[in-house]
Amino acid sequence: MDDTRRRTLIAAAGFVVAPLARAQPARRATIGFLSVNSQAAMSARTEAFQQGLRELGYVEGKDIIVEYRYADAKPDRMSGLAAELVRLKVQVIVSEGTTATRYAKEATSAIPIVMAQDPDPVGTGFAVSLARPGGNITGLSNIRTELGAKRLQFLKEAVPGLARVAVLGNSATPGVKREMEEIERAAAALKVHVQFHDVRSPKDIDSAFQAASKERADAVLTLGGPVLLSNRARVVDLAARSRLPAIYHTTDFVDDGGLMSYSVTISDLFRRAAIFVDKILKGARPAELPIEQPTKVALVINVKAARQMGLTIPRSMLLSADRVIE
Repeated sequence: MDDTRRRTLIAAAGFVVAPLARAQPARRATIGFLSVNSQAAMSARTEAFQQGLRELGYVEGKDIIVEYRYADAKPDRMSGLAAELVRLKVQVIVSEGTTATRYAKEATSAIPIVMAQDPDPVGTGFAVSLARPGGNITGLSNIRTELGAKRLQFLKEAVPGLARVAVLGNSATPGVKREMEEIERAAAALKVHVQFHDVRSPKDIDSAFQAASKERADAVLTLGGPVLLSNRARVVDLAARSRLPAIYHTTDFVDDGGLMSYSVTISDLFRRAAIFVDKILKGARPAELPIEQPTKVALVINVKAARQMGLTIPRSMLLSADRVIE
């Protein structure tokens, strides 16, 4: 029986037949993956991106090659790494965050760039609009700038008598200024004092917690940035030892033992970044590919971490949480 007739008979029997072929790039494609973080810090996210490629039928090393470049939380290396990807003549560059996107943009205006996540693509100057980016950059937003105020509200609900919150972030990270402005507005409404602590290098993490304790902070809230992400185990440990309840900007911290997070599922964004890569390899122009925004934000609570610091999470919060770690 020929193959066409066999597929027809199977379909008639009520089965869903997966396509045996898909439109492939004319030649083996080379993709650049640029990150300011370390390879270890990015492992779950790169795996999600690779999963997205596999779901689309790509096989790394066969019909697609991914050139990974990690700056190990050292932004001064980014310019050289971005230039290296341009010299390799990659067909697309996937940038893992705002810092990576900025350096990729500086390195090329011709090679398409797919943002795996960005807090505010229009505000950071990467796109004219979400519907029509207008340049060589498209991808996904993590709407992080909009979530800081809600994180503060969750801290207020979880920590009795919350009055002072230490906010840890990197002032050099694009989007942090606007995010802090949103938090300060929410803090005024909640009658909570917030104090920003600039974390630009790993040594700043210890000094930030020392300052938070000295200022008698009741809790900690983190903002995005490569230093915090690459050193998240240290951040979680210091929060626990200081007995400071903390809410984080990504679930990575909670998976490493942190108290709670309120964020989009970052791994989903990286998986979906592969869809943008696929469309571009098949001829789509980034200028005309709308930037996606996530529709779901998850509250994750680690009850074990709460018990260890003598904190009782209100039942109402546990019931509303998307995931509770016992």
